[in-house]
Amino acid sequence: MKSYDVRIWQIRPVKRMDKKSGRERVVSYEVRWRVAVDSKSKSFAQRAQADSFRSDLVQAARKGEAFDTLSGLPESLARQRQSTRWIDHAVEYAQTKWPRASAKHRASIAETLATVTPVLVRGTRGMPPPDEMRRALYGWAFNSESRKSSPDASVDRCMEWLRKNSLHVRDLDDPKVIRSALDALTVKLDGKTAAASTIYRKRASLYNCLRYAVELRLLTSNPIDTVQWSPPDHDDGDVDPRVVVNPQQARALINAIGRDGEGGRRLKAFFACLYYAGMRPGEVTALRRDGCHLPAEGWGVLRFGRSEPRAGSRWTDDGTIRDRRGLKHRSRRAERIVPIPPHLVELLREYLAAFGTDQDGRLFRGARDGGDLAETVYGRAWKRARVAVLTADQVATPLAARPYDLRHAAVSLWLNAGVPATEVAERAGHSVAVLLKVYAACVDGQADVANAKIEAALAA
Repeated sequence: MKSYDVRIWQIRPVKRMDKKSGRERVVSYEVRWRVAVDSKSKSFAQRAQADSFRSDLVQAARKGEAFDTLSGLPESLARQRQSTRWIDHAVEYAQTKWPRASAKHRASIAETLATVTPVLVRGTRGMPPPDEMRRALYGWAFNSESRKSSPDASVDRCMEWLRKNSLHVRDLDDPKVIRSALDALTVKLDGKTAAASTIYRKRASLYNCLRYAVELRLLTSNPIDTVQWSPPDHDDGDVDPRVVVNPQQARALINAIGRDGEGGRRLKAFFACLYYAGMRPGEVTALRRDGCHLPAEGWGVLRFGRSEPRAGSRWTDDGTIRDRRGLKHRSRRAERIVPIPPHLVELLREYLAAFGTDQDGRLFRGARDGGDLAETVYGRAWKRARVAVLTADQVATPLAARPYDLRHAAVSLWLNAGVPATEVAERAGHSVAVLLKVYAACVDGQADVANAKIEAALAA
């Protein structure tokens, strides 16, 4: 039934006693209104959310809209919430985010939506196989470039099934439904439990997608805020000290790369940049000659403001495997200046004398075609170096398992050498807070120094 008899009250803060402080604190904000004889209410975690929802009700009442007595919503909001299916909203969200997202972020959004969408359906009767569904969602529905071409028969069949069976967005207000979506984020394709960092990343993407639904008035509040669901402890973002090599091991591994044929000679300086300059692989692949100050003697300097992480050609704007972007967590115009020791200066000078640069001044590129340096190429070289240098027992451990672990070894070395955290953070491209959290387990040998300082203070 519908009614024009509507009254809307002011927002009421809901307070509860804080057991720790013994004081009352606001835990939510309640919007209260009446439609005919039925009282309605909706609680929000933030005051701004409550203000926005109340404003929608007030504007609808002023326009003379009829209100649905069952849901308490004005007709415009009720129709919108009833008609939009999850699959349509998810596709729109992915397309909205595409222009301003990095290639890796685009892939991450698609991965999250492809994970939860098969769960947000009304039953599974007639559902296409999981591999077909994933290819349709991850490879086509949530990829704006792929959507420019017509889907094949398999993709079309999956999308048709979803259009008929996908839940409406309003159904996600049900705690059981949103809990099932969150639970889906914790499982990998092989059925094993996903890493905590992966679950956190996917939960953030899902939360933002639902926040977009709130923005479009498809939901009155984000349903994730209403369920008591917590991801596992987020500890796997910290660097495992077992991956960190000592300086002798690092030198031996880099030298082994240089002895691995012509390809190894080209890669020796690449790996040296990871260790002696603490650079990320994507930053090394983007390094240009004009950013290298390489004096004949003493320390040099690397200056760079670009990174080219591998993201996959389906997710980049230019169709290459690497995403051309600024430095991680910095503005596009930001640069990082890293002093480099004489040994790295010498290696880079030798590399430039032997191999030069491409026409754009880029140092490291593919040996055959001069294109992007493939991750698989330097990854295989790294595996061979580990086998050549490390013992069989060490090869079976996480020690330097990835080329990226050379960067971890570099930052750990700087911290343990007593370099101030602010300087290490500047060179590594971290904030100080993130640096100390991520590398806390790798800082060793500082207890005696700290004890001596405390003892001296006590004796003063």
